[in-house]
Amino acid sequence: MDVQTAVRVRRSIRKYQPTEVPEGKLLRVLEAGRLSPSAANRQPWHFILITKREMKEKLRAAYGASWFIEAPAILVVCADPSKAWVRRDGEEYWKVDAAIAFQTMVLVATEEGLGTCWIGAFDEAAAKKALGIPDTVRVVVMTPLGFPAESKGEVRDRRPLNEVFHPEGW
Repeated sequence: MDVQTAVRVRRSIRKYQPTEVPEGKLLRVLEAGRLSPSAANRQPWHFILITKREMKEKLRAAYGASWFIEAPAILVVCADPSKAWVRRDGEEYWKVDAAIAFQTMVLVATEEGLGTCWIGAFDEAAAKKALGIPDTVRVVVMTPLGFPAESKGEVRDRRPLNEVFHPEGW
């Protein structure tokens, strides 16, 4: 699958087959995150992969949707702000770097035939407690990861390019 196809067919999946994801597929997803670009090549990210039922149950306190913990795996992307590049105006890039790595992993997961769903509306303190994440590290995003048990077709309607593209300036 080429990148354009992955971008077009990737959808938020909320139903997963109970089939375990082969380790090779999981490692290719993680490797994609590791190889992602980051501001000043600081690579402030950390990736947590959860496959054990008891750990997924602990994570329920952070995001309680049953479909989330029923997926064969859960990927959690964190960032260490102290390791991130900071722009001259003080803007910290750890969120951007983590999001780039996460989206790269999502596209590779799509290529591998796996479903994902960006989860941003979670209780960060509960996630940190459940996973033993240090206070200085931030939880940026999570996704269930597994073989889809639903088909949603191609991407939903998006605004036309002429509404979002501004050649040569706004």
